[in-house]
Amino acid sequence: MNEQTKPLDRSHGAFRKNADAFYNIIQEGLKGEVDGVHFWDTVAEDAVFEFLYHFPGFATKIEGRQAYMDWFSGYTNELHSADNLHIYKDREQGVITLLYEVHGTIPHNGKAYDNRFCSIITIKNRKIVYWKDYMDSLSAYTAMAQ
Repeated sequence: MNEQTKPLDRSHGAFRKNADAFYNIIQEGLKGEVDGVHFWDTVAEDAVFEFLYHFPGFATKIEGRQAYMDWFSGYTNELHSADNLHIYKDREQGVITLLYEVHGTIPHNGKAYDNRFCSIITIKNRKIVYWKDYMDSLSAYTAMAQ
């Protein structure tokens, strides 16, 4: 079965509602460039994700959609909104850069979580194949500290 027809398991933990604000702003930023109703539908099975920030226990590289979904199923922050989206496209190279912010709460300490991201995304055949992510690490570290 090819990637376009292979259904994703919508009961997988990566589909939890706590990250919908993230998924929705990414879908908004990639509108017209990728195929899929949900963020996970837009990710190629062999996509590579690199995270250029370092936290204990946080991977700096995840290979494959399933591996990222499995990681994301453990994401516990409760995001309630995302905004300040800026979109930069290089259609010749198939690269889209998204700048955005997410807002929510850290469940284990009740602190507000407000973070800024820069995601550089490579698209091929209307799917995400590569993702390089930068974020305001100090903001995340401060929010997660007990």
